[in-house]
Amino acid sequence: MKPKPNQQIEILYGIHPVFEALQAGRRTFHQIYLVQDAQNNRLKPITDLAGKQRVSIQWLSRAALAVKCGTDLHQGVAAAVTPYPFCDLSEIITAPAGDSEKGRFILMIDSVEDPQNLGALVRTALCAGADGIIIPKDRAASPTPAASKASAGAIEHAGICQVTNLVNTIQILQKQGIWVFGTAADAKTSLFSTKIAFPTAVVIGSEEKGIRPLVQKNCDFLVSIPQYGPVSSLNASAAGAVVMYEILRRRSMLC
Repeated sequence: MKPKPNQQIEILYGIHPVFEALQAGRRTFHQIYLVQDAQNNRLKPITDLAGKQRVSIQWLSRAALAVKCGTDLHQGVAAAVTPYPFCDLSEIITAPAGDSEKGRFILMIDSVEDPQNLGALVRTALCAGADGIIIPKDRAASPTPAASKASAGAIEHAGICQVTNLVNTIQILQKQGIWVFGTAADAKTSLFSTKIAFPTAVVIGSEEKGIRPLVQKNCDFLVSIPQYGPVSSLNASAAGAVVMYEILRRRSMLC
């Protein structure tokens, strides 16, 4: 499918991102690019699915594909697609929970600028059963092709909402009866000794600066992750994984 005049496209690259985007069916595919004479059995599911969906394939040299992607990390495949399809905040707030009896769980990400960390957080959120993900529009990583690659394509299935003001969004969630808590290294209360009420949203910040002060101030409460040894802090994706799986554990105890 040829893009319409002035229609935005981006180049998604990597085996998992392209395959998962085809499976998710949320983006329009204009073209798939494969390395000439690629002898990679991992590409066959992509070519099979592209054939079923009538997406045309163009063969390029490895160097030409690297130029088109802007990286050598393309794994022999890329695709010209429409930009990532963000969802509205209302969809996250009103959408049925993964388990309606246990209440919703939303991930909020603040001040995380590394697409690798964003991709890892989104993948963990999906695995832990998060019902939606909220990220700020400015000074933060967005679901770019690099982030999709870091998530091994998980981003293509995630419901991500991009908001202008994270503080206002927290207040909206609270008015809807959703508890919002954040992580902070200096919080006196441990994650593991805190009562988590559902529906809930957790805010994860970067390892360098953490959650911004005004965002912290608007959380219902803050928790810390117990740490021992010489390392001062976990990175954002590791901290997020600990918190999200603790939430999953608590949810599983409600049934």
